[in-house]
Amino acid sequence: MLQLVIVLPLLLTIPTIFAWKLFEKAGQKGIYTIIPFYNLFVLLQLIKKPWWWYVFLLIPFINVFVYMLMLIEFVKAFGKNGLGEHLFVAVLPFFYLPMLSADPKAHYSDPDTIKKVKKGPVREWLDAIIFAVVAATIIRTFLFEAYTIPTSSMEKSLLVGDFLFVSKISYGPRLPNTPLAFPFVHHTLPWSETAKSYVEWVKWPYYRFAGLGPVKRNDAVVFNYPAGDTLSDKFQSNISYYSMVRESGRDKVLSDERRFGKIIARPVDKRENYIKRCVGLPGDVIQIVNGELLVNGQPNPVAGTLQFRYLVKTDGSGINQRVLDKYNITEGRSGNRAGEYTFWISEDVAQSLAGLSGIQSVTKIVETTTDWNPDIFPNSNLYPWNIDNYGPIEVPKAGQTVPINLQSLPFYERIITAYEGNKLEVKGNDIYINGAPATSYTIKMNYYWLMGDNRHNSADSRYWGFVPDDHIVGKAVFVWLSLDKNKSLFGGKIRFDKSMRFVK
Repeated sequence: MLQLVIVLPLLLTIPTIFAWKLFEKAGQKGIYTIIPFYNLFVLLQLIKKPWWWYVFLLIPFINVFVYMLMLIEFVKAFGKNGLGEHLFVAVLPFFYLPMLSADPKAHYSDPDTIKKVKKGPVREWLDAIIFAVVAATIIRTFLFEAYTIPTSSMEKSLLVGDFLFVSKISYGPRLPNTPLAFPFVHHTLPWSETAKSYVEWVKWPYYRFAGLGPVKRNDAVVFNYPAGDTLSDKFQSNISYYSMVRESGRDKVLSDERRFGKIIARPVDKRENYIKRCVGLPGDVIQIVNGELLVNGQPNPVAGTLQFRYLVKTDGSGINQRVLDKYNITEGRSGNRAGEYTFWISEDVAQSLAGLSGIQSVTKIVETTTDWNPDIFPNSNLYPWNIDNYGPIEVPKAGQTVPINLQSLPFYERIITAYEGNKLEVKGNDIYINGAPATSYTIKMNYYWLMGDNRHNSADSRYWGFVPDDHIVGKAVFVWLSLDKNKSLFGGKIRFDKSMRFVK
C-alpha cells in the first residue's frame, strides 16, 4: 500500500500542474495545482461536484477514470463541449490544458450557470460507447478480467468450457507493455488470423502495482506463456517455436516460411494466457519421483483434483458410455488391442473402475528414469529427465547469485537473455555476459514453477521452465459459467453444478 500512497498523488498531481493558468482564470491560486490531494479538492470545487467524489479518487485505478471525468467537466466550464476536445483533455491533458490556457477567448463560467448543451442522438451514443470502453478497459486492465479454459491441462479442477474471473488486484496489476491496442482483444484483430491488435512504437516498462498479497503455493495462476516470445504465425502457440528449432534447426525454421510460417515476436503482455497451479515459489526445490511431486523434499498436496494417464484392460468387452458419464471420464482412447483403453483420470476414479465387473486391471502409466524426453526443460542431455522423473531443480529468486558454467547454463540461459535482457556469449569453455567474463549471475526477478493438475496432459514448467514475475497476470478466483462443448443447449450443455463456484 505504501507505493500506492506515493504514486497516487504524483500521478494525479502531474497533469493538474498544467492547469495552473486555468486555476487562476477560475479565481484560484495557480500554486494549488502542485499540492497533492488538495489540488483535486480545489478542482472538485471548480466543477461543482459533491465532496464524496473524492472517495473515488482514493480507490486505485478507479481514480484514473474519475479524474478523466473531472478534467472533462473542468474544460466544459471554459466552454469546451466538443467530443474531440473531451477526448483530448482526458487522454493528453499535458498538451491540451496549456493550449486552453493560452487561448484568450477561454473564460471560466460557474458550472451552475452554464446552460446545458443539448446533444444529438449520435453524440449521446458516442459518449455512452466511449464511457463503456474506457470503464471496461480500466476494469479489465487493473481489477479483474474474464477468461475461458480452452484446454484440459487443469482437468478436473478446471474444465474445458469454464468461464472464470481472474483477479488482477490479488498480486497487483501490471502496467500494459503495449498501451495502444484495439480494445477487448488480446494479440490478434478479430477479422484476421495474423494482424496484430497492438502497436509497439509506444512501449512501457514492466511495473506492478501493490496487490493484496504475493503468489502463494497452490494458487491457480493465469500468466503469459513464457515460450511465446517467439512463435510462428502459422501455428501460433500450438506448436512451440523452440521445439521446431530443436527438431529442424534454426536456419531451416527461419528460411522455410511455407512450411513453418512467418516467425514473429510478441511483447510479454500479448503472449498467450495460460492457467496452471503454482507449485513452486522462489527458492523452492522441485523434484518429481515416479510421478509424485516433491517440494523441498516433501509431497505437495493440492486443493484441486490430480489426473494421470492409466491403462485400463477389460476381459475383451467394451466400456459402456454410461460408465464414462458416471465417472465423468472425458479424456481417453482405445488401445491397439481389444479391451485396452487409455484414460486420463484421478486416482479415485481409477480405484472405482478397478472394482467394476469386466475390468481386469487399471495401471498408472509412469515413465521410467531411463526415458529421456529432449523436449523437457532444460532440453539438455546433461539432464535426461521426463515428466514423471524430474529434477531436483531450484526455482530462482530475486537477489540470488547462481554459479554460471557450461553445466548450469541450460537452467539460466533464458533468464539471463530473454527475461532479464542481457547479452550472453559462449566462447569455448568461457561465458560472457554483456561482454564481460562471468562465473556467476545475480537473479533480478522472482520466478515460479507452474504445473497443470492434469499431470500427464499438461504443457507446463516441465517443458518450458521458470515463469518470471513479470509474466504473472492474476489469480483465478471464480467460475461463473461452465459449458460442455460436447452437448447441446437443451441436452445438458450448461453444467450447473460446475457454475458459480470458487476456484480451489
